[in-house]
Amino acid sequence: MADQRLDIVIVGGGIVGLSTAMQACQAFPRLRLLLVEKEDRVARHQSGHNSGVIHSGIYYKPGSLKAKLCVEGAASMVAFCREHAIPIEICGKIIVATTVEEVPRLQGLLERGQANGIIGLKLLDKAQAREIEPHCGGVGWLHVPGTGITDYVAVCQKYAELIMAQGGTVSTGTEVTGITRSNGEIVVETNRGSVAARYLINCAGLHSDRISRLAGEKTEVTIVPFRGEYYDLVPEKEHLVRGLLYPVPDLRFPFLGVHFTRRIGGGVDAGPNAVLAFKREGYRRTDFSLQDAATTFAYSGFWRMAAKYWRSGAGEFYRSFHKPAFVRALQTLLPEVQSADLVANGSGVRATAVSCDGSLVDDFQFVCSDNILHVWNVVSPAATASLPIGREIVRMAQRGFGLEPQ
Repeated sequence: MADQRLDIVIVGGGIVGLSTAMQACQAFPRLRLLLVEKEDRVARHQSGHNSGVIHSGIYYKPGSLKAKLCVEGAASMVAFCREHAIPIEICGKIIVATTVEEVPRLQGLLERGQANGIIGLKLLDKAQAREIEPHCGGVGWLHVPGTGITDYVAVCQKYAELIMAQGGTVSTGTEVTGITRSNGEIVVETNRGSVAARYLINCAGLHSDRISRLAGEKTEVTIVPFRGEYYDLVPEKEHLVRGLLYPVPDLRFPFLGVHFTRRIGGGVDAGPNAVLAFKREGYRRTDFSLQDAATTFAYSGFWRMAAKYWRSGAGEFYRSFHKPAFVRALQTLLPEVQSADLVANGSGVRATAVSCDGSLVDDFQFVCSDNILHVWNVVSPAATASLPIGREIVRMAQRGFGLEPQ
């Protein structure tokens, strides 16, 4: 018998789960809602190990859910931060073409961004680029003036406060160990007892596929973790970067390449690369989980992905262990930077959803199965777009669960 009976249980205390819970409390104030998070506080993983960038939406395919929600989300995030006195700065970004061959791709990005409704985009000549970023290199430049930075851990903490203020419960240190169905209810077993609920929303991020399997769902994707490793510019060289400097991305991949990011709390990040992690929460090179590694290597989709992208992966792996190669990549954006200007800092792990055919899932992916809604793929720009993503999940839950508006 369950220890507690509720209406909605949300699994995962990252920014997407918190936004969903907050907006579910707003939409259905009479329902009893519990959010469970296995760590001792919210935003411990992807939401607390990201760049802090409020993305514009320039990279995403026009008409995709990702593009729509990112553009909407950026405006919503700026407004939310200002309303709740969370630090924010609209510092702008320059996307740099580092070779002549990349220059036409800047035009393509400009057109894509305009199609997505982003205002203020402008191709720059060298003099114009140097007015904004005096030390940047390259042969072509695209200015994205609306890009900003914030503190997403503070955003998550505010979401959690608002959940509790609206009558919901946030239970940290609560790990889901089993999910069963009984008499029309979902029984969620945790390390702190069991709860029964009418509905479950899976926002478990790096573990979303495992929560789906616990619930008996046959997943269409498997999460493959990639670690992104950062350097910091030493304080005396932070003046070299005023805002954000990014390369022209290869849009076949969800990674944007090594770049420079000014942080809202001070300092400038350089990176990240993207290397396969042998643990889903493996922030160090030496971190290893037999279960996580076995899941990756036993998955046929991983090997199909590796066969497609091994050259790119090998380059990322080489830069991970060879700092001069990492520095050379950064020098294409900022020629003055030297190895001595960079000190190793932290890292993040990205939940990359990979299909059985080896393709990287490019858009957000949600699946509703009876009275459970699974959120399988909400990588970047999930933090930027967390408010409209949460609203979209609540709308899907309302339709899928047959909930009446309150």
